Amino acid sequence: MIIKVAALAGFCFGVKRAVETVDALTAENTKVYTLGKLIHNATIVNDFARRGVEIIGEEDIDRVYTKTDAEHPSVVVIRAHGVVKAVSDRLEECAKGNPYFTVSDQTCPHVKKIHRIVEKHSRDHDVTLIFGNIGHPEVQGICSYVDGEYLVFERSDDLDYGNFTNKRVLMVSQTTQKLSEWEKSQKNLKKVCTNALIFDTICSVTENRQTEVDALSKEADIMLVIGGRDSSNTNKLYEIARKNQPETYFVEDVSDLPDVKVTARTIVGIAAGASTPGSIIKEVKKKMSEKELATAKENFAELLDASFKTLNTGDIVTGTVLSVTDSEVTVDLGAKVTGIIQAADIIDPTVKLSDLYKVGDEITAKAVRVSDVDGFATLSRRSIEANAKWEGIVTAFNEGTVLEGKVTEVVRGGVIVILNSVKVFVPASQTGLKKDADLSVLQGTIHKVKIIDINEQRKRAVGSIRVVEREERKAAEEAFWASMEKDKKFTGKVKSLTSYGAFVNLGPVDGMVHLTELSWKRIKNPAEVVSVGDTLDVFVIDFDVEKRRISLGHKTEETNPWTLFTNQFSVGDVAPCKIVSMMPFGAFAEVIPGADGLIHISQIANKKIGKPADVLELGQVVDAKIIDIDEENHKISLSMRALLEEEEEIEVELVEEEAADEE
Repeated sequence: MIIKVAALAGFCFGVKRAVETVDALTAENTKVYTLGKLIHNATIVNDFARRGVEIIGEEDIDRVYTKTDAEHPSVVVIRAHGVVKAVSDRLEECAKGNPYFTVSDQTCPHVKKIHRIVEKHSRDHDVTLIFGNIGHPEVQGICSYVDGEYLVFERSDDLDYGNFTNKRVLMVSQTTQKLSEWEKSQKNLKKVCTNALIFDTICSVTENRQTEVDALSKEADIMLVIGGRDSSNTNKLYEIARKNQPETYFVEDVSDLPDVKVTARTIVGIAAGASTPGSIIKEVKKKMSEKELATAKENFAELLDASFKTLNTGDIVTGTVLSVTDSEVTVDLGAKVTGIIQAADIIDPTVKLSDLYKVGDEITAKAVRVSDVDGFATLSRRSIEANAKWEGIVTAFNEGTVLEGKVTEVVRGGVIVILNSVKVFVPASQTGLKKDADLSVLQGTIHKVKIIDINEQRKRAVGSIRVVEREERKAAEEAFWASMEKDKKFTGKVKSLTSYGAFVNLGPVDGMVHLTELSWKRIKNPAEVVSVGDTLDVFVIDFDVEKRRISLGHKTEETNPWTLFTNQFSVGDVAPCKIVSMMPFGAFAEVIPGADGLIHISQIANKKIGKPADVLELGQVVDAKIIDIDEENHKISLSMRALLEEEEEIEVELVEEEAADEE
């Protein structure tokens, strides 16, 4: 039997993130609640329930809120489908009102994107068409963000397209809908509505998954589609597979496996929905493999008899462990000879045999020397284990699994990474380094690798570090954009400067701080205030997810020179001021950086002068009295003369006091 597992079977990014988040939360001293079932998979949901995770409805939010305090903190998890806007707003309100009530929003980034689209564009259109299942939580959430009339349809033929002629139409789709039906709907709408605004919001993973199942079901003799029966995307996969292969079965777990007959030539295709954990996929695959083994064991008696007759060097044999020491394992082969496996004959001789095998274990090995005279056969596990390790590499390739390994060699054209005890070649172009970079910097480093090609005959595999980095970067970007909101604060490094602003790295993406947002002072070039590599505190002014653009601000009211000035000075205060410019009518002096005041020519000296330069110099620091503050126009009036007159009055008083003393 040949088992082929679809590469995209199992958890998608959104579901994986939600499950891992709840898994991590259960380890904390916090009560965890999920709004509805976290995913459409009973195994995962029941496991979380055993660990104390409670499923609640929208009507339970206030109940949870009222009993949450410092001794009983709680977290409410929004599942990947998302929730309606009113519920999201209520949760946000609760989180602001109680520091011990937190919300973990695990809404899939692709679903969040649809929310933003309909929220932004629906008000400008006569009707919003939503392709999806009206009862599905994801669709209900999308509807709640529509501002205006909307219509949900499940099949293209459900719509009377003539109703939309000459109308402004916005159309989106539920992320897990059937691609062929969605394309048919777009085609029909465009015939009657040439200016319709259509967003392709079916998740790219969903599209690829459906395309892969369509191809696999045409090749397979039996198709197994694994997933929850209430999972929208799994049902779509089942429909696609059954159209091509009538012998298609819907399987929730191994207990649902059909009683089918298989042979060595039977091709079994396995696909799984986005909410199906990898463990169930592996169990199904293992169970199907056991079906073939069960068929082979029907003739066990005959095989056993044959084993007594002969055992030759090179034979692959299976036996039962009779005894184990740190130096050797004795195996009952059901033959005239007893098998012996030395510690040196396993793939990793550093591991103790007693840690690997127990009496009664079934073990498979290769006969490397047979002596009927001595009654012993020397066995080796090396080739068997190597084959098992290689099968792990093949499985990783078929399932798209990411492995982790160490770079052990730099060879011509690339490096060698040890994955699952197997040497895997990573070409220089797939290392993630720049072209012609020194590959020796990778020696001894640990990396995540994805198998991108295999040669089963030669047992050679090619891996890629770059593919994993690209996928992780893409996932990080999607998560970043999903969490993006106005006024959100970041601390980033200045990546580059242009004539109109500075680009700041925010992690997965860059944002731009316009020249006018860098400083309260008027500047001609960003280099006047920042340099590449500087750390900058910024906040989001605006963003465009579709165009992948973020506008950032840096200057805040707290750093506004006028605010700093008014907080520090009042009318009547004396301040040291720096002369920064001179005009025929007076001189401008800097009180604090960014806040200048005018010393009128009549306020420079206590006598008439021809021009400010007769008394003052640029850069000179003088004491001046603040005689007026124009709050509305942000103007400051300063006087040096007032201080001079005060000094004169003091001198006159001193003279009068001395004269009075002499009398």
